[in-house]
Amino acid sequence: MDCMIKIYRHESVLGFYKGMSFPIASIGMVNSVLFGVYSNTLQALTSTSHQDRRAQLPSYTCIFIAGCTGGFLQAYSLAPFDIIKVRLQNQTESRVRPGSPLPRYQGPMHCAATILREEGFRGLFRGSGALMLRDTPTLGLYFITYEGLCYQYTPTGQQPSSTTVLVAGGFAGIASWITATPFDVIKARMQMGGVKQKAYKGMLDCIVTSFRQEGLGVFFRGFTINSARAFPVNAVTFLSYEYLLRMWG
Repeated sequence: MDCMIKIYRHESVLGFYKGMSFPIASIGMVNSVLFGVYSNTLQALTSTSHQDRRAQLPSYTCIFIAGCTGGFLQAYSLAPFDIIKVRLQNQTESRVRPGSPLPRYQGPMHCAATILREEGFRGLFRGSGALMLRDTPTLGLYFITYEGLCYQYTPTGQQPSSTTVLVAGGFAGIASWITATPFDVIKARMQMGGVKQKAYKGMLDCIVTSFRQEGLGVFFRGFTINSARAFPVNAVTFLSYEYLLRMWG
């Protein structure tokens, strides 16, 4: 709440929408990579279609492997968009007034150009290792939770109802953030480290430095707001996923 109040006072309502354009532009591609790789990997492992898997749930090992594969490939397609979003969101400037200095990044494209000029192409992938470690096991757990809940609360041979999909998707999102939050904190700090002349030597240095300075609790900073966001976002994501598969299956 303190964070929300200070953002509003300092930057007005627009402060809550910083870095929004790149996620909007990239979310379709990123989700297509995640769900496409997951579905095709699971089909390759089990030799069953999506419809067949509703009658007999594949092993949790296969679901986890397929989810991890999707998460691994998603991480590297997401990385350049994610660092621009994080840099813009962490840039604080007062409400625009005549004569006020321009912010460091004047928009997503200017942010991307500045990173390329100052940090090189690798700068766009800063924190991608932590992003990969965040998304690989996390999305394995994500799909296990979703598929398990859908199977548990759907009569044999039937498709899960919209309510079941919404609830299972929402809880899958929350479950995934339990393991994702520590790596998300490290990822964001490494991504912002480029602004501070490479504040960290690497991921391990970032972990050790953060722990020494702020204790264990630092690795779960933001968990509450991420979980609150995760339920509705992932509920709608899975409902869309299921309807599209049925429509085109």
